[in-house]
Amino acid sequence: MSIRLHWFLPTSGDGRTIVERFHANRSAGPAAQRDPDLDYLAQVARAAERQGFEGVLTPTGTWCEDAWLTTAALIRETTKLKFLVAFRPGVISPTLAAQMAGTFQRLSEGRVLLNIVTGGDAVEQRRFGDWHDHDARYARTDEFLTIVRGVWSGKPFTFEGEHLKVEGATTLAAPDPAPPIYFGGSSPAALPVAAKHADVYLTWGEPPAQVAEKIAKVKALAGDRDIRFGVRLHTISRDTSAEAWAEAQKLLDALSPEQVAKAQAQLAASESVGQQRMVALHGGRTDGGVRGLEIHPNLWAGVGLVRGGAGTALVGSHSEVADLIEEYHSVGVSEFVLSGYPHLEEAYWFGDGVRPELARRGLLAGVEALHRPSHPERNVAAL
Repeated sequence: MSIRLHWFLPTSGDGRTIVERFHANRSAGPAAQRDPDLDYLAQVARAAERQGFEGVLTPTGTWCEDAWLTTAALIRETTKLKFLVAFRPGVISPTLAAQMAGTFQRLSEGRVLLNIVTGGDAVEQRRFGDWHDHDARYARTDEFLTIVRGVWSGKPFTFEGEHLKVEGATTLAAPDPAPPIYFGGSSPAALPVAAKHADVYLTWGEPPAQVAEKIAKVKALAGDRDIRFGVRLHTISRDTSAEAWAEAQKLLDALSPEQVAKAQAQLAASESVGQQRMVALHGGRTDGGVRGLEIHPNLWAGVGLVRGGAGTALVGSHSEVADLIEEYHSVGVSEFVLSGYPHLEEAYWFGDGVRPELARRGLLAGVEALHRPSHPERNVAAL
């Protein structure tokens, strides 16, 4: 199976440091070097499209701009790029979500993907007025997705569960095709929901062996149901390994011990099992230097020192990064949702360096038609 590559829209801001430390604590540092205004996000989206990425993930939370509105505004800024819209099922009506996704699918001519974020941080959930506990949130997500798919059937749909109830739910028209559902979660409460509803099960970038174990669990729960698997990672790819690790060192050098300690205290308190697994990869240690955070060949856990969610990066030469992608692919991963700091420049570094390498290995379908070689410095104007 060939792989699919996606990029990321930095809707909380962007820059040359790990600005998304705000994911853990909005007051942890100075404002982003690049505001997430529409002009800049359009540059990132067009760069991703130019470099042949299939879609872009847009996050959800009180620390970033709204994903639905932002991506809808970017439809006319792009032509082929798909938008992986993250949203929380506990804070929106399932019928309204089905309607919004259907409208997006028609207006964009089939370019919406849905990322279901059940939520692992009780503090943030309560900001949205959601007081369910961890396991109840996943039970509600199960009901939510049942309703969404029922509404998409094109016939009035009635459902009564423990958390949600609708009667005769319908929309103007069923989306054709129905948007694929991307779903993540590592807890015993999450995995059965993923196995039941996900078209693509997403995991954060643990080492390949740990990802393989998780894939096996979801496959066992899914039975004969077909599910693809994806991984969310950052990337630092350069012409040489030394150059890439030097960039990782710069990111590490920009973090103060106080920032790391504060972020780790908050992240360790998360209810998310996936977040706990991310924290366990590095334990908040920085005394081993940049290579001391290399938890698998060319897999660096330094991003997770201050950033919630995806905390690991592919670091190395273009060939080394391709090697690690191929290793993930060998254990069942076919979709890669990538990002880097800054997101505009890193999209070009990866697209110019790693994509041709993946194509030479036969991992990408139609890459020659999609990819137009270019140089980062020549494409990033006036930055």
